[in-house]
Amino acid sequence: MPTSYRTYSPDQGLLLPSSLSEWLPEDHLAYFISDAIEAMDLEAFHARYEGDGRRRQPFDPRMMIKVLIYGYATGVFSSRKIARKLSEDVAFRVLCANNFPAHRTIREFRQLHLEEFSALFVQIVQLAREAGLVKLGRLGIDGTKIKANASKRKAMSYARMQDEEVRLKREIAGLLKQAEALDRSEDAEHGSDGDEGGLPQELKRRADRLKVIQAAKARLEERQRQEDKADARIVDESGQTRAMGGRRVQRAYGVPEADAQENFTDPDSRIMPTLGGFAQCYNAQAAVDEGSQLIVAADLSNSATDYASLVSMVLQTQCNTGLDPQMILADAGYASERELRSLEEMQLPACVALGRKDNQRAVIASDKPATARMAQRLRTKEGQAHYRRRKTIPEPVFGWIKQVLGFRSFSLRGLCAVNAEWRLMCAAMNLKRMHRLEWLPG
Repeated sequence: MPTSYRTYSPDQGLLLPSSLSEWLPEDHLAYFISDAIEAMDLEAFHARYEGDGRRRQPFDPRMMIKVLIYGYATGVFSSRKIARKLSEDVAFRVLCANNFPAHRTIREFRQLHLEEFSALFVQIVQLAREAGLVKLGRLGIDGTKIKANASKRKAMSYARMQDEEVRLKREIAGLLKQAEALDRSEDAEHGSDGDEGGLPQELKRRADRLKVIQAAKARLEERQRQEDKADARIVDESGQTRAMGGRRVQRAYGVPEADAQENFTDPDSRIMPTLGGFAQCYNAQAAVDEGSQLIVAADLSNSATDYASLVSMVLQTQCNTGLDPQMILADAGYASERELRSLEEMQLPACVALGRKDNQRAVIASDKPATARMAQRLRTKEGQAHYRRRKTIPEPVFGWIKQVLGFRSFSLRGLCAVNAEWRLMCAAMNLKRMHRLEWLPG
């Protein structure tokens, strides 16, 4: 007896079009994100298109937001890949509802609405708070290095910039002399036609390179002047640079260290140490609620250190949720006398590691009272019990973002743009987590 198969007719046409609601399971993440976005205030996204007299209709912002959020929530970050998914992936097809924006349109929409996406992250946090998902017991704060959309090979040190500037000026002067000599010999042989022509290709290439290096060198010097000004560094009558307290500084005021670097592709990014070695990165910060493991505050800096971010992350958490954390947990990278003193003034309990035990013993006898009190708290059983929970709060979230979703590099460039993209990533991560918690948008 021959085997009987289920009916398979790939060329069979449909008498009536199928409904998009039948393409995916009812509890699919795509439907959840669609319902959640519909429940939010998107007036800021629509405002850009109101009353501008366009003859060509723009794509609905709701659709663009859903597609971008779902892309980041499923590990698709490139505008080209998202555009491809709109034709190939059922979930993307459901969200776009047979709209097919080009990758340039997706990229431009993301770029144009950076502030709106940052505000959308706050809306999602507030939505979770109103739904009772965020109770803000223990709050874990941590940072992770994420690669910039730039290569460290496109960076140059201040010392090398100075050498390259001298070399290029010398080569340009030599090429100009050669060009002038060649022009004189040709004029003597053929006569002058009054056409001086353009710059020779080799000369133009070096001149363009020189402009790029001089601009990067000027940015480094301006940044160093701002840092020296903040550090109250002055130049005395003898020309010696002195820092706060009158101590001497080896380098001149506003002159960067020889190994200070600037990246030509993304000047706001910095070379930072990572587990895989030094890379061109940004330092992404997140404050995570223990109970829900939702990100309640997100920020980003181009500083490799974390200590200046502790209080600002706590303040952002309070602003986003309207709640005070019952306990703040952070690792030794956030330990700073000024930050710890600020938390005491705010009357917020915290357990912040101070490094190795040798360092803890050293600060107890130092002139840093807030740090000494933190060391004493960490020696208690209660303090140790709280701090042991730190690794279980923010680090799994970073694991989901970087290992599971594969978000290891930003698509945008510039501090403001990258900060907004980080909050877009956190917004998508929160919605994915809320879907797991089986919260129903209403």
